[in-house]
Amino acid sequence: MTQFDKIHTVEQNFSKSNPKHLKSMFGATDLMPLWVADMDFEIAKPIQEALQKLVIRNMYAYEFNTDEVFKAISDWNLKRHKLHLHPKLFVQVPSVLTGIGVLIRELSEKGDGILVQTPVYHQFFKVIESAERKVIHNKLKMVNGLYFMDFEDIERKFKTLNIKAVLLCNPHNPVGRVWSKDELQTLIDLANKYNITVISDEIHSEIVYSNSQFISMASLNKSENHITILGSPAKTFGMQSIANGYLYIADSEILNRVKHTVESLYLGHGSIYSANATIAAYTKGEEWLDALLVYLEKSMQWIENFIQNELPEVVFYKPEGTYQVWLDFTKLNLSDAALKHLVVMQAKLALAPGDWFESTHTQFMRMNIASPLSKIQQAFYQLKKAIEAGVDSTFIEEEIK
Repeated sequence: MTQFDKIHTVEQNFSKSNPKHLKSMFGATDLMPLWVADMDFEIAKPIQEALQKLVIRNMYAYEFNTDEVFKAISDWNLKRHKLHLHPKLFVQVPSVLTGIGVLIRELSEKGDGILVQTPVYHQFFKVIESAERKVIHNKLKMVNGLYFMDFEDIERKFKTLNIKAVLLCNPHNPVGRVWSKDELQTLIDLANKYNITVISDEIHSEIVYSNSQFISMASLNKSENHITILGSPAKTFGMQSIANGYLYIADSEILNRVKHTVESLYLGHGSIYSANATIAAYTKGEEWLDALLVYLEKSMQWIENFIQNELPEVVFYKPEGTYQVWLDFTKLNLSDAALKHLVVMQAKLALAPGDWFESTHTQFMRMNIASPLSKIQQAFYQLKKAIEAGVDSTFIEEEIK
């Protein structure tokens, strides 16, 4: 038994298991919540200890530690990825989404287009539209069970639409692609050709499996193109309610503009809790992360085997990165409503609906697997039982009416 096999009681005030949230989104409360991209694991001991030291002081005066935070991030990237990131080029923000919102406003005007590869993390749509910019869809192509960017479509849209930035997700949420060096370079070359900025959300960069390699956009920034990187220890170390985000901007003009905006809105003054937790994660959390990756890969292998042998009706796109599983239920040949009823009301699972990520993906769902394997196994047993039983006859009768 590993540290990740321990079953913890999921607090009902956590977003994913809050009864009000479950009821409003799924129509039921007695569900296994696997819809939010966070973890059901205890965070690494060094992070716990760093936070406990702060709590027992009983004094909470103003305290900032951003220089040490940026040094820890820089040192981590050099050790882990051989990536040289200068500490002076970081900007702290409350979250990656906050950073994206700031960048979109600094790099474009109202009415401009921001291109995304869909299906994609649904909050991208919200952060673009709330800035009064237009979401431009570049639909991913499926080839032999793997998603790829459609570069012909990208160039066509760069040529004909008023696009000012590409918002890239790497590794990609929800499909799990870790974009190759060649793919990223092709995107950069196209962006350079049409003077378009690349904004790279790399929050999942540390959750990459053994047959893949994460390549940061920062490692390829050898051109005049403006490239900005966003990251956070939140997804990697299970610190979603604590950790801040950060931007890395090599272009001095953009860096100064973003710093001015962040400082004028007082967005850069993170808490000492976030700072010390981040420092602990990046200086003492590597052993925990390596063990986590082994565990998650074991879970992925179990899922792949189970679906192949027990659930051939469900298509599993094995991810190269992230702890999200993208499931395709098309072969069940159910209506959208019947599929949701089967998964939610019969299998008792709260999964993220595919149409969150792109409106046409109604036969897909995203499952978070950052939980003890026994819990993930139980989820698939429940799903298999529901599929074998078929959709409730009472629901079918109501649907026909």
